[in-house]
Amino acid sequence: MSTPVVLIAGLYASARTATVDRLLQDHPGSIAVHHDLSTISEDRVSRIVRDRTGLIDLAEVSLAHGCVTCTIREDLLPQLLQLASGASLLIVDLWDSVEPRAVAEAIGCAETRDILRLTCVLTALDAERMPIDITRGDRLAGVGKQAAGGDPRYLAGVLATQLEYATGLVLHGGDEEDTGLARAVVAHLAPLTPIHEIGTLPHVTGAALCTAELAERVDPATAQLPCDAEDEEITTVVWRRVHPLHPTRLFEAMDELVTSSVRSRGRFWLPTAPDRLLAWDAVAGVVWLEDTGPWLAALPETAWDTISPARRMAATLDWHPISGDRVQHLVFTGPGLDHGRIHQLLDSCLLTKKEEGAGPGTWVGYDNPFALILDLKEIA
Repeated sequence: MSTPVVLIAGLYASARTATVDRLLQDHPGSIAVHHDLSTISEDRVSRIVRDRTGLIDLAEVSLAHGCVTCTIREDLLPQLLQLASGASLLIVDLWDSVEPRAVAEAIGCAETRDILRLTCVLTALDAERMPIDITRGDRLAGVGKQAAGGDPRYLAGVLATQLEYATGLVLHGGDEEDTGLARAVVAHLAPLTPIHEIGTLPHVTGAALCTAELAERVDPATAQLPCDAEDEEITTVVWRRVHPLHPTRLFEAMDELVTSSVRSRGRFWLPTAPDRLLAWDAVAGVVWLEDTGPWLAALPETAWDTISPARRMAATLDWHPISGDRVQHLVFTGPGLDHGRIHQLLDSCLLTKKEEGAGPGTWVGYDNPFALILDLKEIA
């Protein structure tokens, strides 16, 4: 019988520790493993192993190359495999800025499946700090939470990723007002993800998770994006169209779109590259754009057999007789967003009837200010 493994992610060490401590108490025979990456730039990390009674092992680990992937491959997985036979539950307490997807996929790989069983991915959140941090434009290095030397990521971007990948969220700290606001923020950013508190953690020793299905929840082509929603503090605005966006007009509108919202994401297409599914991912004033590959409408039907059922289902739901699965589907979340203004601005970026009537032969000649950005993957 394989040993269940639960991942605890999150920027907030106190929230993670409280979650780990509760799991250790609730599951006799469980063991927690944590890697302190504060010295990873020196190609070494500290490994801490403990159970409900206290410290079991403390060791300094040298790495061939200082990176999170090396830590997982060279030390975490061997440790979990070594500990599995003597543990009722293995708890992986991830370093502050580690994003859980890579770790989940390593644990869920075919080579470890008979010994380890990934059952849950929890992100522990500080109820007081999270609603503020999701709006911050700081790089991780600026707040001392980088996972490696030269780590270019942003605090809010990592927080959004940790929130949206998890199978459950755990709120800790703050007062009743903080908890209420944190719940409201999470309900907009990850509306389908259960929210827990330390005293009501979910069942974590059940069936194995499918990491491919976890990935499909957040990958641009199949992401489970939020719906239109509004409450006293926060608004989520959804914009969906099938017509192409003029690249220059969209580029000129981006600054307002990104800075007026806290979080936005989705998929879109441009007439200058009609076969490419483009991903939009923005948080705290920074936007990442990525070419994620072809729309299914651009592939021969014979290639569809190699596509996942979730991707085929998403394409079917978006299918249009003319444009196929090409869709403009962008979602914006922030305090007091103007639904009408966002729709008006984006609608003004669509091709006019005259421009659309000119056809693809004319479209490909448009200036495309996104070409360089899609190479760089990031603008601020």
